[in-house]
Amino acid sequence: MVIAIVTGVVLALLILLIISGIRIVRQAEASVVERFGAYSRTLDVGIHIVIPFIDIVARKVSLKENLIDFAPQPVITKDNVTMMIDSVLYFQITDPKLYTYGVANPIGAIENLTATTLRNLIGQLELDETLTSRDLINTKMREILDEATDPWGIKVNRVEVKNIQPPRDIQDAMEKQMRAEREKRESILKAEGEKQAAILVAEGEKEAAILRAEAKKQTEIKLAEGKAFAIKAMQEAEAAGIQMIKDAGADPNVIALKGFEALVKMADSPSTKLIIPSELQGLAGLASSVKELIK
Repeated sequence: MVIAIVTGVVLALLILLIISGIRIVRQAEASVVERFGAYSRTLDVGIHIVIPFIDIVARKVSLKENLIDFAPQPVITKDNVTMMIDSVLYFQITDPKLYTYGVANPIGAIENLTATTLRNLIGQLELDETLTSRDLINTKMREILDEATDPWGIKVNRVEVKNIQPPRDIQDAMEKQMRAEREKRESILKAEGEKQAAILVAEGEKEAAILRAEAKKQTEIKLAEGKAFAIKAMQEAEAAGIQMIKDAGADPNVIALKGFEALVKMADSPSTKLIIPSELQGLAGLASSVKELIK
C-alpha cells in the first residue's frame, strides 16, 4: 500500500515536472533560454520542452515592429538658431540573443543615440535647410541608427521628424515673408491677366478691322461688277435694237442715229470719253434737235 502511494506521488511529480518544462511560444515572439546562467538557445514559435530548474527563460522578446515617440528636444542649427524637434522611430528586433545581451537598456540606448544623431545632423544645416530637408534628415538618421544598432539585434526601419518649432520671433518673420511672397505672386498673376486681356482685346479689334475692310472691299467689287453687268446688258440691248432696225431695211441715217444715241448713253459716266467721227457730227446735231423737240 505504501509502495503504491509512493509510486503515485513520484508519477505525479514527474507529470508536474514534464508539464512545467513545456513552453509555448506565440506568433511574432521569441524566448531566450539560459542554462546555469549561460545562453543556451532561442525558442521560436511553437511548443518546446525545457529542463525544469536547469533551463530558464531569461527574456521573452516581441518580434513585431515597435514605435518610440521621442519628446521634443532642443537642437542648434549651423547659424546658431535654437529650435525644438520631436521625432518618431520605428524599429524591429531581428536577433533576440543580441537584443538580450547586446545592451543593458536597449530603448534608452536608442533614445540617447537618436538625440545625439539628430543634434549632429541639425548642427550641419542652416535654418532654411533644416525646414526644407526633412526627407534628407530622416534618411541620414535611419542609416546612422540602423548601422549603430546592428550589434544590439535591432533593425531601424524608419525615422520621421514630426515637428520643427523655430523660436517665436523667427516664426513671425517667416510668416511675414510668406505673406509678402503670396502678395507678390498675386500681383504678378494680376498683371499677367491684365496683359493677356489687353492683348486679346487688341487682337479682336485688329481682326474686326480686317473683316470690315474685307467686307467693304467685297461690297465695292460686287457693286462694280453689277454696274459693269448693267452697262454690258444695255449695250447688248442697243446693239440688238439697231440690228433689228437694220434687218427691217431702215434708212442708213436712222441706223446711224440709233447708234449715236447708244454712244451718248454709254458716255453718261464722267470718266468716259468718246471721239465722234466727222461724218457723224451732222447726225449729232440732228439728234440734239430731235431731242429738243421731243422735250
